[in-house]
Amino acid sequence: MIATSTFSVPLANETATAELMADLALLIGAGDVITLSGDLGAGKTAAARALIRYLADDATLEVPSPTFTLAQSYELPAFPIIHADLYRINDASELEEIGLSPLPDDVAALIEWPERAPDAMPDDRIDIAFSHRPALGSTARAAEITGYGTSAAKVARLEVLRQFLERAGFLHARRERMPGDASTRSYARLRTDDGSVILMNSPRRPDGPAIYNGQSYSAAVHLAEDVRPFVAIGNGLRKHGFSAPAIRHSDLDSGFLITEDFGSAGVIEGDPPQPIIERYEAATDMLAALHREALPETLPITADTAYDIPVFDIDAWLIEIGLMLEWYLPDRGVEPSEELRSEFLGMWRGLLEKPAAAPQTWAIRDFHSPNIIWLAERTGILRVGIIDFQDAVLGPAAYDVVSLLQDARIDVPEQLELALLTRYIKARRTTDMSFDPAQFAELYAIMSAQRNTRLLGTFARLNRRDGKPQYLKHQPRIWTYLNRSLAHPALTTFRLWYEANVPPPLP
Repeated sequence: MIATSTFSVPLANETATAELMADLALLIGAGDVITLSGDLGAGKTAAARALIRYLADDATLEVPSPTFTLAQSYELPAFPIIHADLYRINDASELEEIGLSPLPDDVAALIEWPERAPDAMPDDRIDIAFSHRPALGSTARAAEITGYGTSAAKVARLEVLRQFLERAGFLHARRERMPGDASTRSYARLRTDDGSVILMNSPRRPDGPAIYNGQSYSAAVHLAEDVRPFVAIGNGLRKHGFSAPAIRHSDLDSGFLITEDFGSAGVIEGDPPQPIIERYEAATDMLAALHREALPETLPITADTAYDIPVFDIDAWLIEIGLMLEWYLPDRGVEPSEELRSEFLGMWRGLLEKPAAAPQTWAIRDFHSPNIIWLAERTGILRVGIIDFQDAVLGPAAYDVVSLLQDARIDVPEQLELALLTRYIKARRTTDMSFDPAQFAELYAIMSAQRNTRLLGTFARLNRRDGKPQYLKHQPRIWTYLNRSLAHPALTTFRLWYEANVPPPLP
């Protein structure tokens, strides 16, 4: 029996319809099918237009009814969409002519008049049935939303999201799409007359196959599996004098947060983007200040619950760099033998004993340009707004310095990297004369080699497994950073091994 989930929404006008479709947009992706049913004039095309415009981040985008063209495609930033109208379809066999049989799995499909070809509709879909409500006004509608099969969970989550927004007082806020990241999280900016806040949709991370010592990849490398670490680490950062967004409203069980809006001023500029040196200097100073702190290993989440920050250990590092063997090398035509795998992991295990023995601090983990907001109205290190920290672990201070100074998304010139690394070391020495610059430089090189090895594999996996080829453009930059770190004398053996066994990425 196919699972279903249903709820109804009153829609006073097209603005309410747009709000509903924006909320739905947070939860869908490529492969989802949304069928729109109802009488003529019930609001099907208006709903499709609202969803497409929201995902396009363009309120004026021309979205004609596909009544005569039958299907219209849109290449949108998040994923492509097909908008189809089956009113003129006489037989389900005609769907093949317009690319809807079989339905492509790399796009989202919006289908009006699905009842014209009911047998062709997939078991897993979201149906929105619109109906007139003339007693409530000429523009009033109601929408009955039903999820079938695997889509039932998304409809249930949509209902919980709408209830959360209503409790928080933002159900009728104006939604603005925000770009997502490589995770399952999604975001929207909510605007009211009182200002703006950020809505975070952070569903519990689904468990992957237990192929890493009986654990999924995310569990084995200590990635956050729900929203609780974000709350704990964010509160901890603010308590210790750093700028993390304040949490205004939360539903920890469902994974919805409404947080302070830091705006969109970043730490890079230009085309191609380059570091804004003053802002990178401030970010470097912020890390030095964080790493001087005596930081707790356990943080409160609520009055009754706490979060133990996991340790970034050798086993986690080895699983991360194993992505090179699993994804990057096969992409470059190399099928690693068991002997090569054993040699690679054994070599790394010995080297990683050094950072494992180093003093531990909070390693934010993805402290680089996409996750740093510049807060010009604040002063000092408070100008550095940190927005991505849910995967924080206890690890060596060098890790986040690498994340910043070898930014995976933009080119950081080697001269600037060295200047900022020197700035960090001087800042640490100012308050701790026992801080050893040479030892830190060695740890920096080791963590750089580990991180960039992992990123080569991660970006290959995002392309091949997750259908996100845009990440491949970063691989040549990662290769450059990797070779900078392999030039350190402590990594000479590794440099020779990589030269012999690891092909460079395609340009």
